[in-house]
Amino acid sequence: MPYLTERSPDTSPILARYGALLLCAVWLLAGVVGHDPWKNEDAVHLGVAFGMGSGDWLVPRVAGDPWLVTPPLYHWTAALCGKLLGWLLPWHDAARLASTLFAAGFLAVLWRIAHRHHGASAGLAAPLLAIGTLGLLVPLHEAQPAAVALAGCAVSLWGLSLWRDEPLRGGALFGVGIGIGFLGSGVDSLAIQLATGVLLLLHPAWRVRGSLLAWLAAATGALLLILPWPWLLRQQSPALFDIWWTAELASLTSRRGFSLGHLELLAWASWPVLPLAVWSLWLERRQLLKAETAMLLAATAVALLMFLSGPSTRPTALFPALVPLAVLAASAAGRLRRGAANALDWFGMMTFTQTAALLWLGGIAILSGTPARIAKNFSKLAPGFIAEVSIPAILIAIAVSVGWIAVLLRTPRSPWRAAARWSLGLTTIWILLTALLLPWIDFGKSYRSVSADFRQALGARPGCIARRGLGLAQRASLDYFDGIRTVVGSRAADCRWLIVQTAPRSEKGLPGWTLIRETSRPGDRDERLRLYRRDK
Repeated sequence: MPYLTERSPDTSPILARYGALLLCAVWLLAGVVGHDPWKNEDAVHLGVAFGMGSGDWLVPRVAGDPWLVTPPLYHWTAALCGKLLGWLLPWHDAARLASTLFAAGFLAVLWRIAHRHHGASAGLAAPLLAIGTLGLLVPLHEAQPAAVALAGCAVSLWGLSLWRDEPLRGGALFGVGIGIGFLGSGVDSLAIQLATGVLLLLHPAWRVRGSLLAWLAAATGALLLILPWPWLLRQQSPALFDIWWTAELASLTSRRGFSLGHLELLAWASWPVLPLAVWSLWLERRQLLKAETAMLLAATAVALLMFLSGPSTRPTALFPALVPLAVLAASAAGRLRRGAANALDWFGMMTFTQTAALLWLGGIAILSGTPARIAKNFSKLAPGFIAEVSIPAILIAIAVSVGWIAVLLRTPRSPWRAAARWSLGLTTIWILLTALLLPWIDFGKSYRSVSADFRQALGARPGCIARRGLGLAQRASLDYFDGIRTVVGSRAADCRWLIVQTAPRSEKGLPGWTLIRETSRPGDRDERLRLYRRDK
C-alpha cells in the first residue's frame, strides 16, 4: 500500500522550510572555496574569467588566446565576483562563487515550479531532490558555465508553467530563460528550450487567448539577451565570430547516435530523480496529456533526445533534462509504496553511513599516519603532501557526523523520509569530504607547484615562451599562478624557451633544445611538463 492514496499539497515534508533552506545553503557553499583551480574545467573557466577581469571582457581567452566554446555570461559573473570579493577570499575562490549564485537561482526557481504544480510539500521536496542528484554534485561546486544553462532551463520551464494563466508574464520568463541558457551553453540550450515551447503548441492548454502576445514577449526577452554579445563580437572581430558561429552550428548538425556511455551516465547521474520521475509518470499514466504532466514530459523528452544524440558523455550534458525530472520526482517522492520507500531509505542509510566511516578513516590516516597501510596509500597518490591539523574543519566534520547519526535515530516515519534522508546523507558525505580530505585532494589536482617550478627556472623576464601539446588547463594555470604565457605557430619561431606536455616515457631529447626542468602534479603518472631552453 502506498503511504498516501492522493496528493496532499498542504502536507509539509519532514524538513520545514527553513531547515530545507539551510540544507540547500550548506550544500551550495561546501567545497566551493578553499582550494586552487583544478584540472580540467575548473582551471579553464577560472582562467577565462581571470583574463576577463584583467583585460578584454568581450572575447573569452585562455592565457591570452581566444577561447570560443561557450558565451561568456558565466565568466563575466565570475570575474565580477572575483573583483568584488577578492579582498575577502583568494581570487579563484571568490570567482567560483558564480557557480553558487546560478545554482541557488536554479534551486529557487525549481521550488516555485514544483510548488505551483504539486503543492507545498513537493515544492520543498524538489530542491532537496536536486541537491541529492549525483550528476549535479561536482559540476555545481566547480567553475562551470553549465550552471548558467541549468538556471536558464529552470526559468524557461517556470515561464511555460505560467503561460496558460498569465500569458504575458509566462512568455517573458520563457524568453528570459532561453536567453540565459544561450549565454551559458550556446545554441544547444536554445534549441532544447525553443523545441519544448514549440512542441507544447500541440497541446490545447497552451493555445490560450493572449498566446500571440506571450510569444512576442518571449521573442523580445530572448533576443534582448541573445543578440548583444554575438553582435559586438562580430563588430570587433569578424574572424572570431565566424569561428564561434561555425562551431555552434556544428554542435547542432554533427550529432550521432547514443552509445553505452550515454546510458551509463544517465543511470547514475540522474539518480534518484529518474526512477522517481518514472514512478510519477506511472501514477499519472491515465492523465499523461494533462497540461502539467505534458509540459514536463515534453521538456524531458526534448532534453534527453539532445543528450542521447550528442557527443558528450559528461554530467553537464544531462543538465537540461534534470530540471523537469526533478519536478516530476518531487510529485512522486511522497507517494512511493512502502516497500520501495523503505528500500531507498535503507540503501541511502547504509551507503552514506559506510562512506562516512571510510572518510573518517582516511582523514585520520592522513593526519596521524595510522592505520599505516591506508596512510601509505594516500601518500603514494600525493607524494610530498604534509597534512596540517585544522581545528575548524575537524569540528565541522564532527558536527555533521553527529547530525547524521541524529537523523538516522530520530527521524519520524513519513512519506518524505526516504527522499529527505537521501539528500541529507549526500550532503553529509560531501561536507565530510571537503572537511577531511580537501587539502590532500587540492595538493594533487592543482598546478601551483608545477607553475612555481617553471617560474624559478625561467627567472623574472624569460621573454617569449613556445609551447607544444600544452593543454588548456595547464595554460590557464600557469598564467593564473605565475603569469607564464606561451605562444604557438609563427609567434614561437624565435622563442628562447619551450614548454612541452607529454607522457612520462616519451623521448626527452629535442634537437636544438636543452632540457632544463621536468615536473608534474604530485602523484600524476600520466603527464609530464618539460621546460626546454634553445641551444645557442
